[in-house]
Amino acid sequence: MSVATSFSRRLVLSKTPLSRALVRQTSTRAAVVAANDGSSSHHQWKSGAAFSAAAATAMGFAAAGTAVAFCQTSLKDPMTVYAQHAVDLEQMELIEQEQKTNSTNTSNNSIKATSPATEDASKLVVTPPILSVEEEKLEAATRKAKKHAGGLKLFSGNGNMALGLEIAKILGVSLGKATVGRFADGEVNVQIHDNVRGKDVYIIQPTCPPVNDNIMELLLMISTCNRASARRITVVIPYYGYARQDRKMQARVPISAADVARLLESMGIDRVIAVDLHCGQIQGFFGPRVPVDNLDGGMVGIDHFGNKDLHNPVVVSPDAGGVYRAKKFKEGLAHKYDMDDIGLAMIIKQRARAGTVDQMDLVGDVNDCDCIIVDDMIDSAGTLCKAAEVLIAKGARRVFAFASHGLLSGPGNDRIANSKMEECVILNTIPSTPQRAANEKLTELSVAPLLAQTIFNVHARKSISALFK
Repeated sequence: MSVATSFSRRLVLSKTPLSRALVRQTSTRAAVVAANDGSSSHHQWKSGAAFSAAAATAMGFAAAGTAVAFCQTSLKDPMTVYAQHAVDLEQMELIEQEQKTNSTNTSNNSIKATSPATEDASKLVVTPPILSVEEEKLEAATRKAKKHAGGLKLFSGNGNMALGLEIAKILGVSLGKATVGRFADGEVNVQIHDNVRGKDVYIIQPTCPPVNDNIMELLLMISTCNRASARRITVVIPYYGYARQDRKMQARVPISAADVARLLESMGIDRVIAVDLHCGQIQGFFGPRVPVDNLDGGMVGIDHFGNKDLHNPVVVSPDAGGVYRAKKFKEGLAHKYDMDDIGLAMIIKQRARAGTVDQMDLVGDVNDCDCIIVDDMIDSAGTLCKAAEVLIAKGARRVFAFASHGLLSGPGNDRIANSKMEECVILNTIPSTPQRAANEKLTELSVAPLLAQTIFNVHARKSISALFK
């Protein structure tokens, strides 16, 4: 029996008024914390005395003016532009609320309500219970154990090592030491060199080409951390491979996006962080015990295009399925940069077969406008370049493009270089190449600040949706 457990049981079984009051207070607090605890799948509260014992151990010392953290580290908030924007919005809402309150108080100045109970309650001072010397030692031991029980460990596979290093630099932590290589016969060799027992592990690995090799690396890294007794495993997948095979379009074909999700879930992951999934329903391919955070990569592009001198901007969706994404991009530009005259258009394409577009029709007016084509990925760039030609033929002044994932398979890079587009902007979810760097029309933005802020918010149990307001 541990020291903390014996102390908590002694508190529960004690008949002194102090111990009974402490158990009552801490049981209620622990129940609230357990209900909001993100790691509830690993820690189940038991009923009866065991629950009170765990509650007294975890939260009992809060009554003495101290806070016991379940996972306390020296990690600091990187406060990227996304977090600062969320803070600014919160401050603006507080100022507006205060102004409304002041105006209401001024208008109702003649009506005064008295509440002696409220006034008395504001003067009440809660005196923490006095602990004995032995109990203070137990408190210090418990706090020290809780402090070293958790922590953040960041690892990266070979999928995008540069992105992993950039995220670690923004977070102010070192990338974990691991060997991810190949044996002589081509099998994946994975070995974690850092201690991950009881740690919160974050594995950064996009499943980009070579897709199968990167997926196998990710699966074995998850398995290694689970077998090494990691407390919680979160996979950060900037680019989710097989995402376009999300439904059966014809007979006798797999739903590969769901199968990859089942593989990841069966290996024992606790959370998934992805960037611009091809379809939102991929989040449902994971079970309810594995939450998925689908980050909006358009937030990075909004800052880039918001600083441009755009004339009559129009956001264009290259297909009917991307209208919602284009609409969010348009609303983000309008809200953040006060652009109220942004239009929305859509291109309807008819494919002859996979990767080949037969005909394109434009829905909307782009005459004398600067167009921004917004999509989630660029593969061979055939559709994108043809869409730019259609927009120029309809009278567009300039054509820009934005996509979160720049695969640029085959002749994709050359097609963009020879296209009628002014600029094509992508994120670094997929590793860059010297050919991309030499392309003057291709601009690569970093998604590392967004991912780093998300990792910190998940680890610190802060809101993620506040980053996208």
